[in-house]
Amino acid sequence: MQIGKPSQLRTSISTATPDSITVRNRDLCKELIGQVSLTDFFCLLLTGQPPTNVQRLFLDASLVSIAEHGLVPSIQAARMTFAAAPEALQGAVAAGLLGCGSVVLGSSEEAGKLFAGLLAKTPQEGTLEQVVEHEISALRARRAPLPGFGHPLHQQEDPRATRLLAMADEHGTAGENVRVLRAIAAAVPKIYGRALPINVSGAIPAVLLDVGFPLKALKGVPLVARSVSLVAHLLEESMEPIGFALAHAGESAIEYVG
Repeated sequence: MQIGKPSQLRTSISTATPDSITVRNRDLCKELIGQVSLTDFFCLLLTGQPPTNVQRLFLDASLVSIAEHGLVPSIQAARMTFAAAPEALQGAVAAGLLGCGSVVLGSSEEAGKLFAGLLAKTPQEGTLEQVVEHEISALRARRAPLPGFGHPLHQQEDPRATRLLAMADEHGTAGENVRVLRAIAAAVPKIYGRALPINVSGAIPAVLLDVGFPLKALKGVPLVARSVSLVAHLLEESMEPIGFALAHAGESAIEYVG
């Protein structure tokens, strides 16, 4: 019994023979290795085309902005996993990535979907400002999270978001997604009774979607970026371990009540 919908059995990404490897119709060894950066290669794999200069700039900036943020949950999970199983670097990296969801790391995708939904309703259902106020008020009413806004540490301003948006203004790439992000930010104080800062997971989809990055691949940006950071933390863990100390601190902070 077949599971799932029938589909054409094919791929457009790569193939290999005994003497060659072809990636997106390019010879890996002759045309790509030593010729393109990893960011270029990432774009090529995703879209089949190399990035423009501005696409490269904003993808690089987004990757750098989200890669590292201290001993956050993904890093702690990875380091504690590595402390327990130092022979399995891949397991520790996977442990760090498994927590990428709608609250931590994965909210870039949720914010991008929100922007797309708001833009799809404009102007059929009103001006952008009217659509934003209606839809964000509905989110607030049902106590749903507002992706791309708020941060437990950067409560006044997320400097990473500020920098990415400033770059979009500087390079003239701020388009409809940056516009909708800023429209949400303007509506938030009225709807929530207080300002909420745009966070990096709101800025990343805004600037990337405006330069043509695919919406469905947005979650891949923090995944790729955080993988780099995880490997660095695990190298440090192998030389200066703190994984068990993190586990002990976590256990000590919790009161057993029976």
